[in-house]
Amino acid sequence: MSGAAVPDGVPRCSWAAGGDEVYRRYHDEEWGRPVTGDAALFERLALEGFQAGLSWATILRKRDRFREVFHGFDLERVAAMGPDDVERLLGDPGIVRHRGKITSAIGNARRALEIVEEFGSLAGYLWPFAPPPAGPPAGFVAVTPESTALSRDLKRRGWTFVGPTTMYAAMQAVGMVNDHEAGCSVRPAVEAQRLPVLARYGTPAP
Repeated sequence: MSGAAVPDGVPRCSWAAGGDEVYRRYHDEEWGRPVTGDAALFERLALEGFQAGLSWATILRKRDRFREVFHGFDLERVAAMGPDDVERLLGDPGIVRHRGKITSAIGNARRALEIVEEFGSLAGYLWPFAPPPAGPPAGFVAVTPESTALSRDLKRRGWTFVGPTTMYAAMQAVGMVNDHEAGCSVRPAVEAQRLPVLARYGTPAP
């Protein structure tokens, strides 16, 4: 695949080359750039869970409200949310009102705190699942051995809404893989930012 240019002349991945400014801004500024903070990583994981069955543009447009109602995705504050919070959020049109996904986010925050206790940070757990650096993607991929392994381990730890496809989308979003297309103007900068993070967290998990 090669990057596609929009009217501003900047080559981008084909999914971001249309007229949607929300997608373009997300592509240029966030997608694939490495994320290591606990709250930021948990946000990406939670939002990928909320996205299941919906367009990513829907989630991006609701993200500010998600951040408000989930306390900036602070792990301890989300983990402390209870049944009353669930009922309140089910009445909030600014987010995705799905009981299973809301309760999943709260439960996953509790499990994330256990991971932080064990590994020191979410990054310390997640990033070793990243594959070694590779060339540009050869085509569309929805699931990889690494995303399957991550999904399996998270489920073993009690996480929900973390299937292999969802986890691969999260890995793309947080920079664990660089799936910017070969001609995309953002790809080289993303890879340069990823390499020291990959080196910091060591050998990929088996």
